[in-house]
Amino acid sequence: MALKDTLRIMVVDDMSVSRGLLTQALEEMGLWKFQTESAGQAALNKIVANPVHLVLADYNMPGMNGLQLLEALRSNRTTQGVGFILVTGSPTKEVMDRGRALGLNNLVKKPFTTASLKASIEQVVGRL
Repeated sequence: MALKDTLRIMVVDDMSVSRGLLTQALEEMGLWKFQTESAGQAALNKIVANPVHLVLADYNMPGMNGLQLLEALRSNRTTQGVGFILVTGSPTKEVMDRGRALGLNNLVKKPFTTASLKASIEQVVGRL
């Protein structure tokens, strides 16, 4: 079975339009096994209960931002190996340094294209 048929993804973004753009791009790539969540804490709860292979998370979210979600996933034994791609419009040096220290796998800068998102995903999970 091909990777794209089994890859489970969690999309986390507080903006419904951004979630829609991400899921539309995933569908264009032939990826259908994804869930969406609008808040970091709710996503964390779902991922701990039912781990995914990859998380695509916005950085700037109220409550728990993308890096706080990454830190929580990395500190949990059942989710520490989940692939994590941060999605942000402003990847500052501080955000990048903190992300690397926490074990960030990759970053996608907004606005993104389906091709750039696919390239980022493939760098983390392998060829789709």
